[in-house]
Amino acid sequence: MTKTALITGATSGIGKATAIAFAKHNINLIICGRRRDRLETLQQELSSLVQVHILSFDVRDKAAVSSQLDSLPTAFQNIDILINNAGNAHGLDTIQDGNVDDWDAMIDINVKGLLYVSKAIIPNMIKNKSGHIINIGSTAGKEVYPNGNVYCASKHAVDAINKGMRIDLNPYGIRVGAIHPGLVETEFSNVRFKGDDQRADNVYKGFDPLKPEDIADIIAFVVTRPYHVNIADLIVLPTAQASSTIVNKDLGD
Repeated sequence: MTKTALITGATSGIGKATAIAFAKHNINLIICGRRRDRLETLQQELSSLVQVHILSFDVRDKAAVSSQLDSLPTAFQNIDILINNAGNAHGLDTIQDGNVDDWDAMIDINVKGLLYVSKAIIPNMIKNKSGHIINIGSTAGKEVYPNGNVYCASKHAVDAINKGMRIDLNPYGIRVGAIHPGLVETEFSNVRFKGDDQRADNVYKGFDPLKPEDIADIIAFVVTRPYHVNIADLIVLPTAQASSTIVNKDLGD
């Protein structure tokens, strides 16, 4: 029986790569994001493989999350897999120099957005007594690095929510797990540095970072395990990275 997955943050990076990987595994898709043009391009690319439905909304907007998910056509209402991927970092400042708007954006997207989407999807999974939720965290949810304060806090929250979600949903047979990537070459740093492409590019120079496809392959592996197997918590690093602050840039690309 063909499954259906909902992926947030599917317009680029890990979310987009996961949609492509899922399509190859014959998983129907609900792809979500703010940039509808990108979603439409991805829909066109994958529609020859699986059914693809678009939802364009900002996970920070509680009303939009609710209305968009309530609008799903009948064929897409039974969601088997939820990939909570949408997330962002804004700025890289000390706590004393931090921008409150940046703090709000990170907490609203990384924490509240994940909760809003999950809240809308979980009831049907409980009704069906099945489902699989993958929360995309970060190594920033496992340690704190200089100037990472609020971003790290938001990803520590994802780690805690993932654990709590797994406990609360255990009676209903719903699998819950998190994947915590290290340095992945995506638009992440462009957002963090607010369009300073040179500064963003420097993050990934001198070593081979993870690619979105690396994480997508792992996500596809996780969701295709037999039902009795739940990969609950997984940290993934490029070989050159030992921690958030230790990267061997002698392992050049």
